[in-house]
Amino acid sequence: MDGILPLWKPKGMTSHDCVIQIRKMFKTKKVGHTGTLDPEVEGVLPICIGKATKIVPYLMDTTKTYVAEVTLGVATETEDAHGKVIEQADIEKPLTVADIDDTLQSFVGEITQIPPMYSAVKVKGKRLYEYARENKMVERPERQVTIYQITRKEISDDRHVFSFEVVSSKGTYIRTLCVDIGRKLGYPAHMSHLVRTETGAFHKENCVTFDMIERAVLKQKQMDLLVPIGDGLKHLQRITVDALTKQRVLYGQKLPILDQLSTDKPFAIFYENELLAIYQKDQNNPKQIRALRVFN
Repeated sequence: MDGILPLWKPKGMTSHDCVIQIRKMFKTKKVGHTGTLDPEVEGVLPICIGKATKIVPYLMDTTKTYVAEVTLGVATETEDAHGKVIEQADIEKPLTVADIDDTLQSFVGEITQIPPMYSAVKVKGKRLYEYARENKMVERPERQVTIYQITRKEISDDRHVFSFEVVSSKGTYIRTLCVDIGRKLGYPAHMSHLVRTETGAFHKENCVTFDMIERAVLKQKQMDLLVPIGDGLKHLQRITVDALTKQRVLYGQKLPILDQLSTDKPFAIFYENELLAIYQKDQNNPKQIRALRVFN
């Protein structure tokens, strides 16, 4: 029972809730998710089962695509629609579509974010949301994230509410992005809606719902819903080896640099269409590569 379940996470469940449910439905404990989604956010959440749990860190390190909605004039303590209102302002100066579009485009590239207080980031051994619940403010570490693309979608007649699609690196807080967009437009703001439509190679159209899984379980066909582990590694360079090298790879042996290699990042090694391992250049010997994960 090894593969990736491209789950469409529903609202009202945490990512860990989904893992617990899938453990029961697939009758296995070896289950892991690939990137937390807030309970009130729905969207693509690939779930790794069996040997696929070995690639969780690599699946988390992929671009994500979201459709978010910004509401101007109101800021909340959680930066989304579910928190206590902490600031309000009338929008007296009419915003133009060009104002919004120019502001959105100004965020493309590498940007600095400060994680929201209601987040799972750890500071001095405690998660930020724990400090927030105790009404304690602590200094939050800045982080660098990348916005690869951002495109405005719908916009209200009064220009106070608008949505956008964004492709971002891992670790990007879309709530904070919405607040920063509002701030640059000159107003308090919060994220009023969010959906994650893509994670790496997994898209909304490829996902399965819990209803679909339940129907498959009744027919004992839940395994048919899993996709190959290699599908989760399409963002890594793929290198194909011969049968002799395959055996060395499956033993996890260090190998000389392969001619096809063109990256310093982890890469996937295949024999024909069989995923064998994830390797990387050896830091101690740049003329060699070493195994990070082996799928034997």
